[in-house]
Amino acid sequence: MPATQAAPISFENTAIAFAGKSDGELRRMYALFAAMNSNSLVKTGSGLMNLALKWRLPVKFAIKQTIFKQFCGGETIRECLPVIEELGRYHIGTILDYSVEGEGSDKSFDATCNEILATIDMAHRSTHIPFSVFKVTGVADSDILEKIQAGKALSATEKASFERSKNRINAICERAHQYGVRVFVDAEESWFQQTIDDLTYEMMARYNRESAIVWNTYQLYRHDRLDAIKHAADVAEREGYYLGGKLVRGAYLEKESRVAAQRGYTNPINPTKNATDALYDEALHYCVERVERISFCAGTHNEASSLLLTELMQEHNLRPGDSRIWFAQLYGMSDNLSYNLADAGYNTAKYVPYGPVEAVMPYLLRRANENTAIAGQSSREFLLIQKEMARRKLAK
Repeated sequence: MPATQAAPISFENTAIAFAGKSDGELRRMYALFAAMNSNSLVKTGSGLMNLALKWRLPVKFAIKQTIFKQFCGGETIRECLPVIEELGRYHIGTILDYSVEGEGSDKSFDATCNEILATIDMAHRSTHIPFSVFKVTGVADSDILEKIQAGKALSATEKASFERSKNRINAICERAHQYGVRVFVDAEESWFQQTIDDLTYEMMARYNRESAIVWNTYQLYRHDRLDAIKHAADVAEREGYYLGGKLVRGAYLEKESRVAAQRGYTNPINPTKNATDALYDEALHYCVERVERISFCAGTHNEASSLLLTELMQEHNLRPGDSRIWFAQLYGMSDNLSYNLADAGYNTAKYVPYGPVEAVMPYLLRRANENTAIAGQSSREFLLIQKEMARRKLAK
């Protein structure tokens, strides 16, 4: 089918969205999202889970069968295999996201680096894993990254530590290039993001000569990020490599605003949600218009932006399966986007976090709190599940 005649998408189609879920799984999801709709319950439950794990009470099984099962693929790469295969059945890729927060030591940085290399090896062996991903702070000291961005001199010990971190980052990107596996470098806090950007662009200049292997992440809730994309695209054009970019709205809104106020500098966050939405959509326009140089992923749960990108692709005569353009959502959320996009032929992937339950709990609790903080998100999930349960009841 020509790109200009791509089938229309409805993100309201719950039959497609929940095609992979049994009636029992839908009931479990219904109960979980009903609970997550309560701010007080989420906060109380988060505190109780932390205490239970701290005191080593026998709650791991219950956690693993509820919130962990909803948002994570497993404790190890091997445990994620059924999830990878299940998503693959519906033409949805998996992005294995090792979500263990490091301890800040060389030992933990090396362990994380080895785990990321293992995800790249798995991606090389699997047709269902289009990307790997890592956070620079998983393999590097954030204090050193911040000092570099602030222009402060490093001690000899810090210089040596930073060189080891650069070697880890290079090892990850080199393996990705060797196997032809694309790798996302996640965005982090603004006070050391420029250091991360500089490291990432160095890797792009080295490994993105034939295609976009290394992809940077841009948090469009920052008012300067579209300018950052434009500058990066100009440099890539001039120096002869391809730019890879993952476009997200952002993950540290409250923290960014708090730190800006504490340190007395201008808040880097857009003044309103509408301003962020407008900047995000403007970035989509920019990237589609320059797709010959920019490969990009719309990492979003926003239905309007996702629909806009499908329309832009049609306007520019880009087929749904164009390898330079991807959509991505978090595992356990927004299946109405992921499954309907994939069903219509668009390149779609899920971020699938994994790691030991105890170590991944900080991630899980953020997911739970995020669902109550983002206006309407958990309610949206809940209502879609409710709609599909009613549809199935009528169909019987």
